[in-house]
Amino acid sequence: MKRPYLLFLLFIMLCFTSCVDIEEHYDFKADGSVKVVYGFDMSKAVSVLMNLMTDSVRETPQFSMKKDTTLNFYSALPDTTQLKMSTEEYQMAKGSDLNVKMDLSKNIMKVNISHLAKNSNELEYYLDHISKISLGDQVNNVAKTGKNIKGFDAQQLVAGQDYYDYDVTPHKFYRIIDKAKFNAFLKKTSSTFAMAKAMLIDMPYKLVLNFAKPVKKVTNPKAIVSADRRTVTLITDMNEVIKDPSVMNLKIDF
Repeated sequence: MKRPYLLFLLFIMLCFTSCVDIEEHYDFKADGSVKVVYGFDMSKAVSVLMNLMTDSVRETPQFSMKKDTTLNFYSALPDTTQLKMSTEEYQMAKGSDLNVKMDLSKNIMKVNISHLAKNSNELEYYLDHISKISLGDQVNNVAKTGKNIKGFDAQQLVAGQDYYDYDVTPHKFYRIIDKAKFNAFLKKTSSTFAMAKAMLIDMPYKLVLNFAKPVKKVTNPKAIVSADRRTVTLITDMNEVIKDPSVMNLKIDF
């Protein structure tokens, strides 16, 4: 293959989209807006797979490439996807950003998808629909042009969010896992999880929610509430979630 690094990236993104460190951050502002960021760190998987690469591949100029690029989420979508989008989906995509940070020589591969929702209705719409936008097989090629990243399918990274049911208002954030959807997700990704386990790649998950005022009630016993009750943190991993999906359930009144 003329560009072995593309094959390598494709392998990582398609086979290890579930084997990543996942962090979700929500910042609830006093004006009712909410900034949400999905962070996906594939550095551990990259580190493992780099050891499988030959010296000749690791020494190619492409592997010394460093990128830290942010682009509008809508601009990363293929024309075929853009043409099928509703007005609401268009506005959601235009209001989102995609950041990719890559330094393969240091085993760094991170992706962030961020969105600023103006109110609770827009946030709930975003959470319900972001995973349903298909980016196609090749979203972008930042490694080559600074605009796109071939072999990267961000939609697969967010696809896991599709197994939640949300109920969001100006004073509550409820998220309940749909076990049927979650089991379907596990069935689809079972080989990936098995491969990650064999390679000793763990899959931690962290959720952080910051509020403009103290929260009144939090239902999840694993959730950690800060002393000022303005931050709620949930830390777990996919192995625990697979055993008991309810650990992801969260009801917060604020």
